[in-house]
Amino acid sequence: MSSTRVLVADANSTDGTADVVMSFRDRLNVSVIRGGMPSVGRNQGAGQANSQFILFLDADIELADNTLIRRCLEKAQARQLHCVTTNILCKDGSWVDNLFYRGNDFFQYLSYLHRPFATGMFMLFDRKKFWQLGGFHEQILFAEDYRLSQQVEQKRFAIVRGGVYTTNRRFKKMGHVRVGWLFLWTMMNFWNEKYFLRDHKYWATEADATGKPKLA
Repeated sequence: MSSTRVLVADANSTDGTADVVMSFRDRLNVSVIRGGMPSVGRNQGAGQANSQFILFLDADIELADNTLIRRCLEKAQARQLHCVTTNILCKDGSWVDNLFYRGNDFFQYLSYLHRPFATGMFMLFDRKKFWQLGGFHEQILFAEDYRLSQQVEQKRFAIVRGGVYTTNRRFKKMGHVRVGWLFLWTMMNFWNEKYFLRDHKYWATEADATGKPKLA
């Protein structure tokens, strides 16, 4: 809907992101705000929102189902949910890329039985609950979305089918083995906050000439 407010957190990107975003002003209620590391950018956006729910999306995803957001909102309102997420697909990836994302989806459903988690690729949050949990921990350098969503009660969490498409850029930069190992090691360290305060060289693959992470 054109009345829905869209906030794009941009961390001094050099690829023209801000200009592209603002070119949609005639069709969308869109703004570019100050970004930073993911936790910072997302909190900046959440701080300007006044709706009941906040939808966090990564920059490189697209909806696989045009009804997904509506269905997530309906389910969240009907069941008074605090967090809703969906499956991850890789439209242009190899069979190996898709196998890894199917593995992510499997573990996500498995976690739903005890300590559910969502990824920042698509995370619909009840705004009041989001701030009650403190928002995204801004000192966390890795898997801030996983860390926050694990604080949601199982009965207040849901996974809605439909999915979002993402790219395989992380696999290209880090390799499947390293990405898979980080994923499993993160799940095994869900209790250890110190683990999340290290970046595990996750951003090193996207550093610019000054050595600072390149973020959109």
